[in-house]
Amino acid sequence: MTPEVALSNRDALPDPLRVLIKEFPRQGWEENPNYSQLIAFWLDRHLMFRRLLAQLQSDAETAIDRDLAPDRYKRQLAQYGGMLINQLHGHHQIEDMQYFPVMSRLDKRVREGFDILDADHHALDGILAGLTDAANGVLQAKDKKMVDPLAKLHASLTDFAPMLDRHLVDEEELVVPVLLKYAPPEFR
Repeated sequence: MTPEVALSNRDALPDPLRVLIKEFPRQGWEENPNYSQLIAFWLDRHLMFRRLLAQLQSDAETAIDRDLAPDRYKRQLAQYGGMLINQLHGHHQIEDMQYFPVMSRLDKRVREGFDILDADHHALDGILAGLTDAANGVLQAKDKKMVDPLAKLHASLTDFAPMLDRHLVDEEELVVPVLLKYAPPEFR
């Protein structure tokens, strides 16, 4: 994997891998006859990840401003943080083990894109471990000693947000066009 396609360095997938998104632009996905319940479900999962992360960021900011009681904040952090991390891990496992191997065989022009997305998953695993550690630091802190762990968690969430969004957008722009073009029977 070249450094320019690493998740932390890229602004989009390399142009040669964007061939199918040019053929199937986002604004026409739902009207495509191959738009399926699987695609809708999969995009909804991505929306859920974005919303959970936004909720975690908002809650951290509210807690920093002391507009959220520490015990309530900790409950919400445990609930939403655990949901985001566990659901992302499960989502990535299914993609790496079931979806990506099939999709990468359908169109050799975008095969490398699935390798990039798989590498993203490995990079995100490390970031999610850091987020878990930061969240646990907050959850284990005494209420009056939460300031520093909370600031660390907020910084981690802020750093994570653009990388998660970059990955999700790239994944959507690779996976959905493959599914629209080929409608593989394995995913019906």
